Amino acid sequence: MTAVRILAWLVPLAWLWKAVSTAFGLRRIPNLLDPLYDRTPTGNPCITVIVPARNEAEALPASLQSLLKQDYANLNILAVNDRSTDSTGAIIDSLAIQHPAKLTALHITELPQGWLGKTHAMAFAAHHAIAVDHPDYLLFTDADVLFKPDAIRRSIAQAVATQADHFVTFPTPIIKSLGEGMLLGYLGVMGLWATRPWLASDPNAKHDSIGIGAFNLLRTPAYQELGGFDALRMEILEDLTLARRVKLAGLRQRVSIAPGMVSLHWAAGAIGIVNVMTKNLFAVFRFRRLVVLLVILWLSIFCIAPVAWLAIPATRAAALVTLISIAFLYALSSRHSRISPLFALLFPVGAAFFLYSLLRSTVTTLKQGGVTWRGTFYPLSELRKNRTPFL
Repeated sequence: MTAVRILAWLVPLAWLWKAVSTAFGLRRIPNLLDPLYDRTPTGNPCITVIVPARNEAEALPASLQSLLKQDYANLNILAVNDRSTDSTGAIIDSLAIQHPAKLTALHITELPQGWLGKTHAMAFAAHHAIAVDHPDYLLFTDADVLFKPDAIRRSIAQAVATQADHFVTFPTPIIKSLGEGMLLGYLGVMGLWATRPWLASDPNAKHDSIGIGAFNLLRTPAYQELGGFDALRMEILEDLTLARRVKLAGLRQRVSIAPGMVSLHWAAGAIGIVNVMTKNLFAVFRFRRLVVLLVILWLSIFCIAPVAWLAIPATRAAALVTLISIAFLYALSSRHSRISPLFALLFPVGAAFFLYSLLRSTVTTLKQGGVTWRGTFYPLSELRKNRTPFL
């Protein structure tokens, strides 16, 4: 029982440290909605926005329209139809005809050997942009992301002002159900254990980097220095890997928040989010089974055990400190995610869903011998063989 008591108090101390450090750290991240950041970028740099899309007919029109309504003039959009079997290609062509000065349609009909579909589409578009538009910056985003009219202007102004080689504006999740809020709230809090976003700009914090597929802005020379997405051909988590390479290469990484300025709907319901995570969670841990088992053990102790400790008089106080610290982190996170801090009440349920998703991702990938993504099956042997080395 003594060992359980010691463990029961080590866990809340860790959570309390995380809560306090986060409270101070998040203050260092600029909020682009502040009037201070309502400015025009110095030098009027040219930016090309790259939007890869495969079977995105439902979400794509609103996303492209939001980009076409940007109040920053020196902007071009490349929409890439990546082997779609629905009306995605027709939607892109129609909008390109209506906005020939702003939007260019690119079509990919075949996927070359040794590539994932998304990385190939982004690399293909980046080559086109560099050859034709000669942009100062490349913005990689997704086909279901919505932008307020001033989103790109404010973001690139801050990127220029801070001399960023890689700039990320955190997207705001659109919550449409209780299950979505539960899981995304949980992921937002647990993500603070994976990386400290306020240290993304610190060159000495090598393990703290931020990459988000919804908004990855890079200076073109920095993109080329890293080898672009040509160097990430078989990376399922290309956004995280790119960010890690930026940091380790000594390039300048910057992040910002802007609640509601860039937004997206992850997936429909908790089950939809679980299905998304089934594809990529095992990849987060580089397809290593032992690491997955250790993570499951850690999550069980840090997320599930404190609830059980509430029932034991000797550990109840420690459990309460843990849960109060977690609730405080939900409140801090809600300031930029807009996910209600009341979802802290469902933290253990979110943890259970996440553990299930991690197990499902691992077992499914091992059982199938690979991952099916964007309509293509990729053997696990190839994914492991072509894992991108960090710089």
